[in-house]
Amino acid sequence: MKLTIERPFANPEAAARKLIELAKSIEPVQDGRIHIEKINAPFLYKLKGSGEEFGAGIKHAVERGWLMLHESGTYVRLIADDIETAPAQP
Repeated sequence: MKLTIERPFANPEAAARKLIELAKSIEPVQDGRIHIEKINAPFLYKLKGSGEEFGAGIKHAVERGWLMLHESGTYVRLIADDIETAPAQP
């Protein structure tokens, strides 16, 4: 008997890649800024990700050099355009 549902973004790598995909679909504002709520809302409400998965995904994307998160936490910037070719972590 299985008591839990598989979460598609439980893996930080998967969450980070989805966040990058969402960020790429948004028109950046001043200096390439993408307001955090523009990727947060679709991730949480459309894709049904959790807040913990969102946080882990952002952290992973920053660590991999894909995103730059402003110290205020209000916006991100895309750093790497070609993460599709980046190897997945084991």
